[in-house]
Amino acid sequence: MRQNPERRTALTDAAIEVLAEQGARGLTFRAVDQRAGVPTGTASNYFPNRDALLTQAGRRVFERLDPGPEAVGEALALPRTRASVDRLMHEMVDRITAFPSGHLAMLELRLESTRRPELRAVLTEQIRANLQENIDFHLASGLPGDAETVVHLYLALSWLIVERLTLPDLFDADRTADLITTLVARLIP
Repeated sequence: MRQNPERRTALTDAAIEVLAEQGARGLTFRAVDQRAGVPTGTASNYFPNRDALLTQAGRRVFERLDPGPEAVGEALALPRTRASVDRLMHEMVDRITAFPSGHLAMLELRLESTRRPELRAVLTEQIRANLQENIDFHLASGLPGDAETVVHLYLALSWLIVERLTLPDLFDADRTADLITTLVARLIP
């Protein structure tokens, strides 16, 4: 397998776009090569099989959605109030919906994981770790609410994001913002 990290990343990003545009059934090495603008056969030189490509695409979505240390530092500097949690939840929804192909690709990967136990294991591990990082951050930061509050916010906002990306006419941006604020107000003491 080839080891050029920039090329591997470009192919993985192309796989995310193919998943979002064509679904899991459309994810082929040829489609990834075309989307990445590389010669036919390139993706198969970087990934031993389609399962490896699916798994790497799932990991890459989380890398791209990571807010980064600057955003974490800003979050830690906020007052320990419900208003700060509200701000952070709005920022998170905005960050995720700004990368729609990533979230749509993740939905495709979740569906595909119902048929692929190895992919299911990888996604479960990633999402469990991501949720635990969010819980740990929330608790360590001293923001109001407990671990269950974070889980409830995760579940509710995850579906709100799905609605926003798959049925964008259901809740416009203003309604989405109102729903986030209401949710936080009801969950945060």
